[in-house]
Amino acid sequence: MKIVYCIEGTYNSGGMERVLANKANYLANLGHKVFIITSDQQGRNPFFALQTTIRSEDLDINYTDNNGKNLINKLLYYPGKIRRHKKRLTGVLMRLKADIVISMFCNDVSFITKIPDGSKKVLEIHFSKFKRLQYGRKGLWRLADRIRNKMDERIVRKFDRFVVLTHEDKSYWGDLPNMEVIANAKNEWGHHTALLATKQVIAVGRFTYQKGYDRLIEAWRLVHERFPEWKLNIIGDGELRNDMQRQIDSYRLEEVIELKMSASDILSEYIDASLLVLSSHYEGLPMVLLEAMSVGLPIVAFECKCGPKDLITNGVEGFLVSEGDVEGLAKQMMCLMADAQLRRNMGQAAQAKSEQYSEPVIMAKWLKLFDNLLEAKA
Repeated sequence: MKIVYCIEGTYNSGGMERVLANKANYLANLGHKVFIITSDQQGRNPFFALQTTIRSEDLDINYTDNNGKNLINKLLYYPGKIRRHKKRLTGVLMRLKADIVISMFCNDVSFITKIPDGSKKVLEIHFSKFKRLQYGRKGLWRLADRIRNKMDERIVRKFDRFVVLTHEDKSYWGDLPNMEVIANAKNEWGHHTALLATKQVIAVGRFTYQKGYDRLIEAWRLVHERFPEWKLNIIGDGELRNDMQRQIDSYRLEEVIELKMSASDILSEYIDASLLVLSSHYEGLPMVLLEAMSVGLPIVAFECKCGPKDLITNGVEGFLVSEGDVEGLAKQMMCLMADAQLRRNMGQAAQAKSEQYSEPVIMAKWLKLFDNLLEAKA
């Protein structure tokens, strides 16, 4: 098959970029022709390694140049960028004549189904249906988020297949005939198991509003009072790094909380930890949970939409905490810190659960979806 993925860029260290790299490499290793079309790569290298047979092409649209600007700026520049994006993407897809074209729910989502290149169009979402409403924005931005959320409901119906990550998210979209659930696959990095003996907690993900790290730092104030010898590593990067560091400094936690840069090989960070905490406002199906579970780390996570409830049974592989309950997050972290045997029991359960998300199991579902679409096309 000739398969095209469309995404904003592959330069970030986020879960969506990691998932795309894993899938693209898997398909390329099977002999399929894989192409990745970006809109905002700006000459940067992919964060995660791609097979040499995978071709990439950037359209030089650069929506991210307007990030952080006001709504007027967006209204002025966004329509023109959409027109250029549609024109350039149409040219590429008409040239490639792919069998399958997959949108990663980026800026192409509103027009890609209208491009008459003969391909089957697939949409995959890496967040929940309520992503836009969970930005926490106010005023005109909040109104714009609500309007775009309603538009999403119409847009997803136009694709040949719409793939969500969890059964929880599927229930929010309603009974759509083109919808399927395919979870992310865990990383296939061999059998490794954390010893769970270090006094170290990790959180992994971009330093953005979504990840709720201000709430995690707040919770660590409570943890530090009872467990001053334990340390927290928050691994990632992003626009809130300075805000997070100021919060850490203001609480005088700079000796026990470290903001560490992401690395493409993050396995050692998981191996060296004793538990993982997820403080997100919203997710899709968090890769960090799958990665942590695969090496036997117990989890403490907010019960946000979506993902944690699909992966974690409360009290088995870890603890689920009511969304926004900072004291509860601290309490459950301390519960695991105080009980080495509980850490081991939950870690073993997490590692066993992660086998349901092995790459061969998940990619078999994607290949079946592609085959079914092409059979219907024939």
